[in-house]
Amino acid sequence: MELQPQQKYTCPMHPEIVQDTPGRCPKCGMNMVPAKDEAKASPSHGQHEESKSPLTAAGISTSAGTNEHDKMVNVELDKPALSAQKYTCPMHPHIMQDAPGKCPLCGMTLEPVASDSHGKGMHTGIIADFKKRFYVVLALTIPIMLLSEMIQQWLNLSIDFPGSKYVLLAMSSVVFFYGGWPFLKGLVDEARVKNPGMMFLIGFAISVAYIYSVATVFGLQGMDFFWELATLILIMLLGHWIEMKSVAGASRELELLVQLMPDDAHLVQGETITDVKTATLKAADVVLVKPGEKVAADGIIVDGESYLNESMLTGESKPVQKTKGDKVIAGAINGNGSIKVTVSHATQDSYLSQVVKLVSDAQKSKSKTQLLADTAAKWLTAIAIVAGIGTFLFWYLTGQSLAFAMERMVTVIVICCPHALGLAVPLVVAKSTAISAKNGLLIKNRTAFENARKITTIVFDKTGTLTIGKFLVSKIVSLQKDLPENEVIRLASALEQQSEHPIATGILQKVKDLSIPIPATENFNAITGKGVEATVEGKTILVVSPGYLKENNIAIPEGFTANDTETVVFVIINKALAGYIALSDEIRPESADAIKTLKENGIKSILLTGDNAKVAKSVSDALGMESYFAEVLPHQKLDKVKELQSKGEFVAMTGDGVNDAPALAIADIGIAVGSGSDIAAETAGIILVNSNPQDVVNLILFGKATYKKMIQNLIWATGYNLVALPLAAGVLYNQGILLTPAVGAVLMTVSTVVVAINASMLKVKG
Repeated sequence: MELQPQQKYTCPMHPEIVQDTPGRCPKCGMNMVPAKDEAKASPSHGQHEESKSPLTAAGISTSAGTNEHDKMVNVELDKPALSAQKYTCPMHPHIMQDAPGKCPLCGMTLEPVASDSHGKGMHTGIIADFKKRFYVVLALTIPIMLLSEMIQQWLNLSIDFPGSKYVLLAMSSVVFFYGGWPFLKGLVDEARVKNPGMMFLIGFAISVAYIYSVATVFGLQGMDFFWELATLILIMLLGHWIEMKSVAGASRELELLVQLMPDDAHLVQGETITDVKTATLKAADVVLVKPGEKVAADGIIVDGESYLNESMLTGESKPVQKTKGDKVIAGAINGNGSIKVTVSHATQDSYLSQVVKLVSDAQKSKSKTQLLADTAAKWLTAIAIVAGIGTFLFWYLTGQSLAFAMERMVTVIVICCPHALGLAVPLVVAKSTAISAKNGLLIKNRTAFENARKITTIVFDKTGTLTIGKFLVSKIVSLQKDLPENEVIRLASALEQQSEHPIATGILQKVKDLSIPIPATENFNAITGKGVEATVEGKTILVVSPGYLKENNIAIPEGFTANDTETVVFVIINKALAGYIALSDEIRPESADAIKTLKENGIKSILLTGDNAKVAKSVSDALGMESYFAEVLPHQKLDKVKELQSKGEFVAMTGDGVNDAPALAIADIGIAVGSGSDIAAETAGIILVNSNPQDVVNLILFGKATYKKMIQNLIWATGYNLVALPLAAGVLYNQGILLTPAVGAVLMTVSTVVVAINASMLKVKG
């Protein structure tokens, strides 16, 4: 028997890496793919390959690509907001799924939505349908009212002709079956899934009114309900038309995110530039981005420079300068310069696509608050049915007419529809999650976000969170009167240009910022543990540590100062001390204001770092933090968080590295900064795209505002029913206050619109 060769796995970007099992590439973190796939010829344009996810902080793994364009389109259907066909609920247009199914709120069958390339106008068809039905019903309601006996009595009219009651029946039947079709369909759908809700109640109410009225035409004693039926359906159609526009407005942020992706791109192939669909771009393609256009794909600039507006993607309002070698994000708006970009990966793996997926997943997830609202809505549905039947029995058994008792029942059922209650939380969720993403706050865990209001202590990792995370030049001092500071760093940079040490990197970055040309070196030599030396322009130059000065009995100059956070190197020219350069991991300019705002909100801030106590104390004191933990090993970070929790603190942990992952996991709320590692983000509930401590403050304040909106909506929705239900049942009938079914429909619609408008007012306060 011939043995089958063992399956090998390789990295699409680093084919030299081959292993026996699937996993992640040790170099770039990409998913390993079967090696046989890599042996195939490179896919032609219009096909795609798997590539490294740009949203590493989101902890989202990309799936292996296929080789055919048609298959690529099918893969894209798994990306919620970018798929070609969407399905939505006619009653809850913020519910959007990629496949047919049932609405999670009301149980209705989801319907396909006519949409353009990126979801623009997704709800237009459904809203237009309600609008059309409304006008048809309006045209029929006027003659129905004129032929109704009660209306004629009110207006002192008499319109009667042979067969008039059958004409009235015919017009009312059109209103019932055509105008009431969405509600009748909803009744059946909700009954089928055994999840009665708003559509069930409305469908039941209009069916009772219609069946009773038909019975009166064919001999049942009593007055028909045709005009009440027509006005009820008319008001419900108008209400849903207005309501759906409000709801769509309140939850449109996700669509706005999707619309950031341009439809077309300028593909550069040699000297030829061709317009292609963005979805066909693949890794290594080169695209041209003209002034004022949106960047078509994530990638790296290979030619040109410009300022890019990334505010809709990261929340950073200030345009960012981008030059050759810098990364760009799909959806960013180009400024006045033209740039050429090498595409890093296909559209479905872009940062924007994955943010949209993250937002969509978060919107579908349910927190404890939403589960509470769902439970309350189910109870309200049951109460509406029981109260409606109870109201009917009470009035009928106490001597009122069958028509009066049925009218009370219909009004109670309509007015108690749990629509506002059902939308109270989901609308705020849809709004808040998408707004957060546009402001650089990516929510993976809804409960963690809502629990931000409970935070009493925030633990900050230092490096890369409160500080820049890079050694940067903070001071250049010349010790010779005729030697400019720029000359000190120019000569020092000559010796550091071949080094990858953090000190060298910082010096070279400063030289670049100052636009100083770096001279050549000769006779380069490394002084082990002490520095480097070389000949530059005929001069012997040394860049050394303070330890070198001490060993060689070189006096440290008078006036020399360095704080505990600085690292200092001295520059010696021809054996004479010429100057020194101080470098430090600078505190972010936003950190102080962030800590101050936290303190104003009664939240303690604690520094947690592996650095020595002097550095930790210096940073903590500079920012006005409550305390600090220094020289903490990774497993000890977890212990420190536990220690705070044992004292009754509700702890949020903010970090960016693998060593922060255990603490992020054990904290009540884990917040990973976007520049961090995959594992840090996997264990965090919330991700900060910009690594900006001010975003932590925004997160907490926005979490509080979001929860407040949810509670406001829940109070309104339940309070409205507490007042409206007794009025609908007729408790003030003897005082002359009686609500008709049409008035009940108006009140029910108003309550839902109020909820939608309140949700739409949610904003991030930066």
